[in-house]
Amino acid sequence: MSDFSLPSNIALVALTTDGAILARRLASELPGAQVHGLAARVTDADIVFDDVGGHLAGLFAAGTAIIGVCASGILIRSLTPSLADKRDEPPVVAVAADGSVAVPLLGGHNGANALSRHIAAVLGGTAAITTASDLANGWALDDPPPGWTVANPAMMKPIAAAWLAGEPVALRQDAGDSTWLFDGGVTFADTGALAIHISDSAEPPQKDELLLHPPSLALGVGCERDVAPEALISLVDQTLEQAGLAPESVAVVTSLDVKMDEPAVHAVAAHLGVPVRFFDAPTLEAETPRLATPSDLVFRAVGCHGVAEGAALAAAGSDAALVVPKIRGRQVTCAIARAPAIDATSVGIQRGRLSIVGTGPGAADYRVPAADQAISRADHIVGYGPYIDLLGSTAAGKQRHEFALGEEEVRCRAALDLAEAGGQVVLVSSGDPGIYAMAALVFELLDRDDNMAWNRVALDVVPGVSAMQLAAARAGAPLGHDFCAISLSDLLTPWPAIEQRLRAAAEADFVVALYNPVSKKRRHQMATACEILQAHRPADTPVIIARNLARDGESVRVLPLAELAVDDVDMLSVVIIGNSNSRAVRRGEGEWVYTPRGYDTASENDTAVGQR
Repeated sequence: MSDFSLPSNIALVALTTDGAILARRLASELPGAQVHGLAARVTDADIVFDDVGGHLAGLFAAGTAIIGVCASGILIRSLTPSLADKRDEPPVVAVAADGSVAVPLLGGHNGANALSRHIAAVLGGTAAITTASDLANGWALDDPPPGWTVANPAMMKPIAAAWLAGEPVALRQDAGDSTWLFDGGVTFADTGALAIHISDSAEPPQKDELLLHPPSLALGVGCERDVAPEALISLVDQTLEQAGLAPESVAVVTSLDVKMDEPAVHAVAAHLGVPVRFFDAPTLEAETPRLATPSDLVFRAVGCHGVAEGAALAAAGSDAALVVPKIRGRQVTCAIARAPAIDATSVGIQRGRLSIVGTGPGAADYRVPAADQAISRADHIVGYGPYIDLLGSTAAGKQRHEFALGEEEVRCRAALDLAEAGGQVVLVSSGDPGIYAMAALVFELLDRDDNMAWNRVALDVVPGVSAMQLAAARAGAPLGHDFCAISLSDLLTPWPAIEQRLRAAAEADFVVALYNPVSKKRRHQMATACEILQAHRPADTPVIIARNLARDGESVRVLPLAELAVDDVDMLSVVIIGNSNSRAVRRGEGEWVYTPRGYDTASENDTAVGQR
């Protein structure tokens, strides 16, 4: 049986209060999973929905693994119109409300069977596995262990049928570790009309065999700085072809750690669809006795006598042997080592990644899916403790690194150091990380600190819904025309500069969003902002004061500019002041604010692209 590997995106769907309780329990055991609850019946949910069938169909179409704490018939009726190719369908599991049984309905060999067994173990229930090959053998041919690939999937059906009929199936093995095939007491015949062939050879399969490629090859690579990725990819492809080796049996691409930020190395791994791992120079130097072409020149340059050969041997392990000694190309090298089994996740270190993630203003339903995906992939979460708490079950199972307010630089340095060591790290900011938040400070540290190790870290920024965006949405469309955002905090920006920006924004008639408007020790700034803006726009200009957005105690208030006072706001507030054309109207249940674009006078060409 293949090792249990958790899907990266899981929705626990609950339609009742009791179902939500069970879903929340499961969420604590499934890092990254979110509870989706029917709005009319479930209050404790990360995401709520009204249309059961439409919501389930949307999750399925997005490739999200679905665990429905509900009757299996609900899932079947909702998803039947969406069924197509079973090889592409995500796992769908029905769990009884009392946790007694977990039934994999769809995607059994895409993780649903393993997921059901995991759920049953957590809840003390039973996994109702019905796929024939799992029951007969304890594994399925279309769900081999990680790293294994099936060269000719069309032969899986006749092989499985032969087994179930009691007909002899032979085993031919040229490479790899086939121990998993004997789980469940499976036996093979010496001869048979059909066979399973395990090989890392590039030869095409015979008509009577199912060809399995084991993860038996480690590819070591080296290159000069900033070499074109195509050069290394070309060398690797030519080397595998000339050696008669199957690219599908390459388990890992590996190199020296100073190459962590080398695009060519990562391009080769992406080309082959395998992980990439790195070793430090002392580790590769320890492989010197096994090298075919040790080089004193390489040692003087990087501290080890061989990069490509040493990395391949280090990744493949002590039982490995070089099957392809170092091959040189223009500015690139590669070598290949073979071992019975190579687990890419257990060798070397991976390149660290720092994702700077915006958590939105508070509630999970205002957090973008890319943020949840980054969090689910992470090992470490760094941030202000209350912001991490807002992640709920999404942060379950992660190492938390909490820092107080005022420790922003320490927080960023800690996140970079964790990523430098190979960690998969998320640095959380409320709202959007690039708007008065942590992203700018991370890049400032990278800019001013001469830390070469930090340069090896992979970086990405995941946007979030900012406070001014949600405040605007709650009130209508006050940001419908040109706007700006100004922070009134003078802790990091001199007050004269802030005042200059306020006057410029007022004179230019921008809609203005004010962040950090007041604090216990800082009140005159808001008073001055009111005076400046009141001098440049009408007294009835609508103002929005939004407080505790998407959190308990949320309030949104609309008032005229003439009435805006310092005592109306605090540090939990964001203030949006309209421009001279902004309007407040009463419609439906409340008062709405908008800033018109002037569509009645805009030309068709002006509105045709991106402005509707």
